[in-house]
Amino acid sequence: MSENEAQVHGHCDARFTAVRRAFEENFRDRGELGAAVAVIVGGRTVVDLWGGWADSARTRPWQRDTLVNVWSTTKGPVALCAHILVDRGLLDLDAPVAVYWPEFAAAGKEKVLVRHLLSHRAGLSGLREAHTLEQLCDWELTTQRLAATAPWWEPGTRSGYHALTYGHLVGEVVRRVSGLLPGAFLEREVTGPLGIDFTIGLPEKESGRVAELVQPTVAASSEQAAVFAQLAPAAVAALTNPPVSAAAAGTPGWRAAEIPAANGHGTARAVAALYGVFAGRGSYRGRRILSPEAVERVREGQGSCRDLVLGAGFEGETEAGLGLWLSGVNGSYGPNPRAFGHDGYGGSCGLADPETEVSMGYVMNRMGPRIADDPRKMTLVDALYDAL
Repeated sequence: MSENEAQVHGHCDARFTAVRRAFEENFRDRGELGAAVAVIVGGRTVVDLWGGWADSARTRPWQRDTLVNVWSTTKGPVALCAHILVDRGLLDLDAPVAVYWPEFAAAGKEKVLVRHLLSHRAGLSGLREAHTLEQLCDWELTTQRLAATAPWWEPGTRSGYHALTYGHLVGEVVRRVSGLLPGAFLEREVTGPLGIDFTIGLPEKESGRVAELVQPTVAASSEQAAVFAQLAPAAVAALTNPPVSAAAAGTPGWRAAEIPAANGHGTARAVAALYGVFAGRGSYRGRRILSPEAVERVREGQGSCRDLVLGAGFEGETEAGLGLWLSGVNGSYGPNPRAFGHDGYGGSCGLADPETEVSMGYVMNRMGPRIADDPRKMTLVDALYDAL
């Protein structure tokens, strides 16, 4: 088999042949190494495909149950945890975070609301003091530093993507309310009962089926310096403090830690199922997880703006809902502007569209250079909507 050829396995309903073709084209034309895509429509899986290699040496074929670190696609399941608590009356989106996490009121944050955490508007896109990868893996230290730090901008006024801090911020509120870290809460409330193959962090017993991530090509240091020179300090903190990489995500420390913004591990099937809860207006295959009203809250736009962190990579404005991003005018999650989802660094994606009852999960191991809207993902999204 040549480098640009990959054997694709699984099934695809005839109606969605265009998705299979797009998936195959990603291997042939867009440098895909190993990947999987799954689509659920009305609770039924209509696409479940995988192919390629689980390692850069091309010695391990990608299997039906191959797991991969999906980076920020993890944020959707974390938002789901928070909205379950809102649904139960245990968490108020319009309450100050300090009601649940008293230490958080320090450094002028007493008026930061829970909704600001979910919508990347808390002003805490990154820490001000240097924070190492090892320290990021320390839950107590990271949350203590977030509670003590001052915001980069006036909370609630605009979004600035909380690339790594989102998971600890929302996750600590989940822990203060439920007594469980988000990984354990998600397992108890969603993935366990529904049999979804997704975890935050990676249990050691599953290490044999995880794919090796491959870092995207790095621009020359002079080009990188020029890019970062144009970014606001809040963006630099979000993207470089600490720096993360494919190599870091393959270490035992990363896999053992709880990093709910970035170290979810799962299959495309699992991602499609989790986002399928949103697409099914709170129900998935007969089990009620959220109320329909809660799903509407998830995609309640919090204000369109040029994001302080993502602005360098997107033309125009973006808009966050309460935990996920709206498709909007960019069409990131298809032509329905009220569809929503989340991308992961390098290419992965979860998508939910309640109007069509569609959810999609796409995962891969050769990372592209973009934070969102990787061309491989967009090709699959376009093919999916062409088939509907």
